Amino acid sequence: MSKNIYILGIVASGKTTLAKRLSRQLDIPWFELDCIVHLETSEGRKKRSPEEQVEVIRTIDSEGPWIFEGTDRESYRCLLDMADLVILVDPPLWKRKIRIATRMLKQKLGIETSHYKPNLKMLKMMYRWTREFESNRVSFEARLQPYEHKLIRLSDSTDLDDVTLIL
Repeated sequence: MSKNIYILGIVASGKTTLAKRLSRQLDIPWFELDCIVHLETSEGRKKRSPEEQVEVIRTIDSEGPWIFEGTDRESYRCLLDMADLVILVDPPLWKRKIRIATRMLKQKLGIETSHYKPNLKMLKMMYRWTREFESNRVSFEARLQPYEHKLIRLSDSTDLDDVTLIL
């Protein structure tokens, strides 16, 4: 059974939903990489340096099995090597755009929690990150190429059949 799982995808792809589900199913702790980048302190959120982020990741790795989920960030790329299984959650662009708007609305209504302030600025940033991801997709796919032997591609976070076959 794979013990270290890296779930990768862009904003609103379904990474967190899948990570929570697999964590419960496999009884493995999961970690949001955004929470590793942004440390909650009594003074508010503090951004860790890339070196500090990698240090936190390596500490968690030394403590046993894990599930990490996050977007593609240089400081996370060590996880491609560390993971036994890499899952790319990659729903169609139209679906992600709808999810971004829906998520923001749910957060504004208090139906869903977030680690950030749900406002117009954040909404615009999420759409910008999505645009940037799509415009850099070729280089992203090239970075994944060496890991194809342990990569599962899902078009939706609910497509667990491929994952459970391997686990």
